[in-house]
Parts: sequence; C-alpha cells; structure tokens
Amino acid sequence: MTLSPTLSVGGSQRRRRASSAAKRTPTPTLNLQEPTSSKGYVGASSGLSAGDFAQPLPPIPGTPAHMSLSRSPSPNKGGGWASPGLTTNFDNLSGKSTPRKGYGDIQMNGAVGGSDVSWTTAKARSDRVNGYPSFETKHDGFFTRHARQISRGLPSFVKGAEKEKLGRGRWYPNKSSRTGRILGLLGRSIWRLRLRLLMVLSFILAIILFYVTPMHRAYRRASLLGGGSKFVIILAANQGGGVMEWKGPREWAIERDSVKNKKKYAKKWGYNLEIVDMSTKKRYAHEWRESWEKVDTIRNCMRKYPHAQWFWWLDLNTFVMEPSYSLQKQVFDNLAGNTYRDINIYNPLHITHPINNTQLDTTSLSAVGDGKPSSIDLIIPQDCAGFNLGSFFIRRSTWTDRLLDIWWDPVGYEQKHMEWEHKEQDALEHLYINQPWIRSHTAFIPQRKINSFPMGACGENGEDKRIHYKEADRDFVVNMAGCEWGRDCWGEMYNFRELSNKLNRTPWEKFKDGISDRIKAMKAKPEKKEGKS
Repeated sequence: MTLSPTLSVGGSQRRRRASSAAKRTPTPTLNLQEPTSSKGYVGASSGLSAGDFAQPLPPIPGTPAHMSLSRSPSPNKGGGWASPGLTTNFDNLSGKSTPRKGYGDIQMNGAVGGSDVSWTTAKARSDRVNGYPSFETKHDGFFTRHARQISRGLPSFVKGAEKEKLGRGRWYPNKSSRTGRILGLLGRSIWRLRLRLLMVLSFILAIILFYVTPMHRAYRRASLLGGGSKFVIILAANQGGGVMEWKGPREWAIERDSVKNKKKYAKKWGYNLEIVDMSTKKRYAHEWRESWEKVDTIRNCMRKYPHAQWFWWLDLNTFVMEPSYSLQKQVFDNLAGNTYRDINIYNPLHITHPINNTQLDTTSLSAVGDGKPSSIDLIIPQDCAGFNLGSFFIRRSTWTDRLLDIWWDPVGYEQKHMEWEHKEQDALEHLYINQPWIRSHTAFIPQRKINSFPMGACGENGEDKRIHYKEADRDFVVNMAGCEWGRDCWGEMYNFRELSNKLNRTPWEKFKDGISDRIKAMKAKPEKKEGKS
C-alpha cells in the first residue's frame, strides 16, 4: 500500500521533529505508547484508515519508558504532571529520610546510570555536583525537621516574649531591696568606667612594684636619675679599740646601733657606705695621730670611689633621726639657700672676716668669695665652740687635694697635738684663719641641718635653738658629741633610737601602738583604784 504524497510528507516531518527533539538534551522527549486501537490515532478528518498505522513508530532513544502523556493536573500520585516534566519515583517517600543516590548512579556526562532514577532528577543533581558526589538536603531531612525544635530552645529577644530566667548558677542583685539597687548601680558604674579603673589599678600596681622590689634603689643610685652613687658616707668605727683595748659591752652596743642605722639609710637612698676602722694604731714609735687619721681616710675613700663627688663624714656617736630625708633634698638641691659663706652670720670664734690685705684678689677680699655654689668644696657646721667635724661634707676637687695635703702635714699632728685640744678640728680652724685661699671655697651650714646636739652638749648656757635637737622640727641628724666625758653615751643613743622609730612609724604600726596604749591605760585604771583603796 502506497501513501499519498501528503501523508508521506507529514510523516517525514513528524520524524524529523521527533529526531531533532531527541538530540536536544535539555528538552525531554515523549515516548509514544503503542495504540490499542486504530481509533486512538485517526481522527474523523484525517481521511486515513486503521491499516495505515499497523506499524507503530519506534521509541525515541533516551526517552524513559514510564513517562506519562497526561499534561493535566492529577490529585493522585503518578497520575500525571501538573506542568511539563517527569513523574519521579520518589513520590511515595514519607519525607523522613533524605533521598540520595550513590556515586555510581550518576555518570560523568549527566546520563542516568540506573532505571529507577528519573532523567530530570539525575540532570538536576549532575548540575549541582558537576561530576562529584555531595550531600545537600535542600530543606528536607534531619535539619529541616529539627530546626524549629532547636530554635525554640534559644532565648527570645522579641518584645513581649518570655525573658531568660536569671539566678541559675550565678548571683543577681535583687532590685526590690536597697542593697540590690546599690550593688547594681555600682556594678554598672564600674563597667562603664572599666578602662579608667584598669589604668588606675595598673598605675597603683606599678608604684607598689617600684617600692617593693629593688627597682627604687637602682633608680635612686643611678647617677643620671637619683644620683645616689655620687655620695659616699664615711663612718668612723671601732674607736677606742686596737692597742687601747678599753671598749666594753656598752661601747660595742653603741657601735652596733650606729652602724646599723647608717647601713639602713645608705641602702634606702643608694649611697655608698664606707665603714672605717679607727682603732688606735701606733704607726710610728714617737707619735700618736688617731684624730688626724680622719684626713688620711678621706683621701683613701676618694681613691676608692673615683666617680663620687661628695663625701659625708660621720662620727660613731651620730644617729640619723629622719631616714626619709635625702641628702639632695636636705642640702644639695638648694646649696646656696642651705649654706652661707660669710662666717659673720654665726661666728663663735670671733674670726675677722674678710681678711684686710690689699694684696689679695677680689675673691679673697669678698666675704662670700665669688658667690657661686659651684665653688663650694667644704661644708662645715659650727657649734658653741667653733668648727665641728662630727658631721661635714667635702667635695672632690683640686682645691680639696691641696687642703688635705696641708691638713695632713706632720707639723700639725707632731708639734701641735699638745696645743690643739681638738686636734684636726683646731688644725682646720688655724688654716681657715691664716690661709685666705681656704675661705673662698668654704661654706657653713646651720648646725641643726646635719648635726644637732642633745641638751647635754653645749648646755652651759641652757637650750640654744641654733644647736640643740628639736623633736617638733624633726631634725635630720643628732650627734652625741662629748658624751664620753661625764654623760651616758648608751642611754642617749638608746633614747634617740627609740624616738626615731616612734617618729617614723608606718600607719599600721601607729594603729597597733594606739591599741596597745589603750589596753595599757585600761589596765592601769583598776590598779590606781586598788592603790587608793
């Protein structure tokens, strides 16, 4: 049977359209099912008989066999499509597990490897994976089912929602009480000022560490900072020892307290301390010069401390009453204001000053020398009898070398030791009176600045405000000069030591002593009543 030209052309066109549709991968093609009757393919207006369609068209390659031809919505699963697409084999799943296929079910070219997987699902998964397996839930499965349950357990910040319950494992101030409100206000204030409080606490901690650790001593000793290394304290010790051998327990106790006092003061301010053995020594068979050894000792210390500038001599019977006073603050920060060059201000020896000699230069003829503090090389206090060398300062200089050479001259300690009662002290007074070049570099300091006397010393005329110690004024140093001649050296040293400890107590020590005094006063009252009865 031959087909009419019209039908053959139509058939060829149908096949060309079907083959071209099969080649286009993105657009799914339809697999036409075999008709059960000729009525399903021939319309009333086709003009063709049923025999013309005896041979059905072959299926198009790549078309799934289970494809439905219905394009109408269907309420039943597998009954058709609601829109152009395919019906998948996952329609009967309950949603309690995540659909997933293995890597072998998906080929690298995007084709379906198994007959149970639809073409559309395989292509969509291939587009996401690009040839590699992956796990993606697409809002279904475990996370979708439990997301709302997890979110419900989190605190809600929506206005009107239930607030987080406080007090579970931690304390929270009760706003209904005054204490709670105060604590809450205090906590908020501390939180707002936390940076400033942190800075303040850091500063306080730094200060505490500075004074608790040896850092403050290193700072005070450094020549560029505190300048403590520029000062040397020379303490004469073991006086009366050696060949004389007359020292007893009380003398050793005095020396122990005096040395301990100087060590503590020098350590506090970073000063050098040189303790000199002043025991009586017979250097030559024909002379004794124990007092003049002070001059030789100063020269030895200058060689031992080449970087030091000022040397402070102290006798053994001295005691530093105020260890909180530094030498810089007490004397050297204002050297011009703390010293005076004109001896006429206080002149117990009645020395004529300045010297009347027209052949001298203007500096020697001036009562104050050149008037510059930098020219002061010797600082001496004066007591009621004149110069006092129990506590004095001398500076390293060329002028000082000349003075020590002349002062240590054997003429003095060999020929004048019987005439000069105070030995090296009288020798210096003699040099000051007769040598104009010594006056221009010598300055005097009020005695109570560095060398206060107790009431027993220079007490022939009663109390002298320029000489004697004043507790109210907190004098720096006390010197029990001459206590070995009719006074109790140990008693004076003990009293001044206890007074110094009392005046320099810490706030905590003052608090403890106050409580102790009150307890003693309470115990003393019943005893007085019993004595009266």
